[in-house]
Amino acid sequence: MDESGHHRRRSRNPSSSHSSSLTGRGGFRRREFSSHPTESSNFVSSTSTSSHNNSRDLKPIPNWKHRRNSSEEEKGEEGGTDDPFAPVIGTCPFMCPEGERTQRERLRDLAVFERLNGDPRKTSPDLAVKKFCRTISNKHIQASDVRPLPVLEDTLKYLLNLLDSSDHPFEVVHDFIFDRTRSIRQDLSMQNIVNERAIHMYEEMVKFHIISHLRLQSCSGSNISSLRYLNMEQLTKALTSLYNLYEVNRNINSVFETEAEFRSFYVLLHLDSRSQPMGDSLSLWFRLLPSSIIKSKEMCFSRRVLRYFRMGNYKSFFCTIAGEASYLQYCIMKLYIGEVRALAVSYINNCCYKLHPYPLTHLSKLLMMKESDMESLCNACGLETSADESGNKLLPTKQTTFCIPKEGFQSYDLLGLQEFER
Repeated sequence: MDESGHHRRRSRNPSSSHSSSLTGRGGFRRREFSSHPTESSNFVSSTSTSSHNNSRDLKPIPNWKHRRNSSEEEKGEEGGTDDPFAPVIGTCPFMCPEGERTQRERLRDLAVFERLNGDPRKTSPDLAVKKFCRTISNKHIQASDVRPLPVLEDTLKYLLNLLDSSDHPFEVVHDFIFDRTRSIRQDLSMQNIVNERAIHMYEEMVKFHIISHLRLQSCSGSNISSLRYLNMEQLTKALTSLYNLYEVNRNINSVFETEAEFRSFYVLLHLDSRSQPMGDSLSLWFRLLPSSIIKSKEMCFSRRVLRYFRMGNYKSFFCTIAGEASYLQYCIMKLYIGEVRALAVSYINNCCYKLHPYPLTHLSKLLMMKESDMESLCNACGLETSADESGNKLLPTKQTTFCIPKEGFQSYDLLGLQEFER
């Protein structure tokens, strides 16, 4: 971002699309993806933008555009007035409208971060942040309840500063920021704010959900699975809106400086075999991208990682991650590293010669982990280890007791990327 607060753009070849697909036979397991997106974008469609705000039309992105009135939640996230296509111009000068702040004080509905001196009945304009409300009415929304862009930017900065708070468990911090950033997206939507400052805000919110994707893995509790699911759901929604914002602000000969990395997240989300994150198959999705994005190092990295994952090429998978991954890319991939390691152990156990046990030192180097962690992983997968006369740890092969740990994979450091572990 330059000194004026706008994103710098990189020039690109006028050719605006590129056809490519990721295919690969074999792999850890066959991936089958749904053809439906998790949810459509949560800002107004190109037709409303052009008719009321003289903005450029959105480029057609299959299955991503918002479908009005498709659900109560989508109406709540958009908000609006009597004319559902007319944007509101917010006038609220605070992080939380005064009326909501007073009502929540009366109802003692204040998050721990909003309480003045810990009092659940008292807050202040410097602490209270507007809550997300899915049942917002188009007919009764007041401009005084909607925050303008500068206030939204300050609110987001305040929220993200809480991310590293050590005074409360991370799941408590996450729950607060999670709800309040949804409210920020709602206010952006209602005002049809689609400029480059909005792009920066969406990028920051996507970062929050990606970092949470990693940090929630180390949390425990009865509702952690639900938090992880909801966080992934909001990540895909925020990414969908961000990609639409890139398109509506695109100049014919440029792309945004950070766009390639944020586009690469979509590819890495396909490491999850249980769902297709946002609707389109990768081959179709790639056809819609500018060629400069397809050829970028961030996109080439994500495509290689996905290809190695599907082929079962664990050595190239780990070497590529260790050599090229950004922190945010690592946050997405971390969840699948344990799966790749377990499958590598399975390959070694099944394919090596029975009379020659496999040295754990060699295997730990291939999988980029400590030898002690390597032994723990083998034991967790139901395999026994042994030692030779010199005390070197070995993995006897052809064992028939291999299994995937029922409680999931323990998180072990990836040697070479310890600085990413938090």
